[in-house]
Amino acid sequence: MRLLLSCVCCCALVSVASAQQQWVTVKGQVVFPANKPIPKPAALKVDVDKKECLAKGAVLDESILVNPKNRGIKNVVVYLRPNNPNLKADFAANQIHPADAKRKPEEVVIDQPCCAFVKRVTVARVGDTIVVKNPAPIAHNFFWDTANNGTHNPTIAKQTDWTMPNPLVKETTPIQYKCTIHPWMAGYVRIFDHPYYAITDEDGKFEIKNAPVGNFQIVYWHENGVRGGAKGRAGEAIQIAGAGATMEMKPTDFDVSPK
Repeated sequence: MRLLLSCVCCCALVSVASAQQQWVTVKGQVVFPANKPIPKPAALKVDVDKKECLAKGAVLDESILVNPKNRGIKNVVVYLRPNNPNLKADFAANQIHPADAKRKPEEVVIDQPCCAFVKRVTVARVGDTIVVKNPAPIAHNFFWDTANNGTHNPTIAKQTDWTMPNPLVKETTPIQYKCTIHPWMAGYVRIFDHPYYAITDEDGKFEIKNAPVGNFQIVYWHENGVRGGAKGRAGEAIQIAGAGATMEMKPTDFDVSPK
């Protein structure tokens, strides 16, 4: 009887371990091409509320941020897609890590402390809520116009916040947001209905946790375009392997210069 119970327990442990080994952490880095000069953020033309907006120095163009030490590109959104040319294809239920079922909707904060959006590029999930903060001593505006998430254009008084009235729903295209009071202010949000997305940091690095083992597509999006152009919207082939481990990708070149 003890031997039988031991075998049953061993089988159960092996089964659990096998299930856990079907998921991989994918790490990588997105870099500016070595044969191109690194762009430097230029000062933007500030012609409204100059005293307040320039109180901490020039407001810089942050549309392209490249680390001169390692050529890493900040604010590239990297995400996985099913291995399917249909851009509307969804992941199968068994391709979503079980722990994701415990995820609770979050407040996604967009700040504007000194006449620039922080973060300039935001990633969010279906069900999350956007909160726009304005700690500045002047009024700001938050305008966006979307297919599925409404049109909003509130004026946010100084040192107040505004919360979007409805949770986010799926939106397949990037959403640009602006401050119409200060026309140089702009940013973007990408909304996902799955957990396999990330945004690159100051070194151009990203991490996608609990990705399923198998063949998928990986997409690199920047506000200036998609790596690979129009075809890149469907992604590039990636084989995720090494169950239970970390898969380190080679650095990916991406010319994010304006087209």
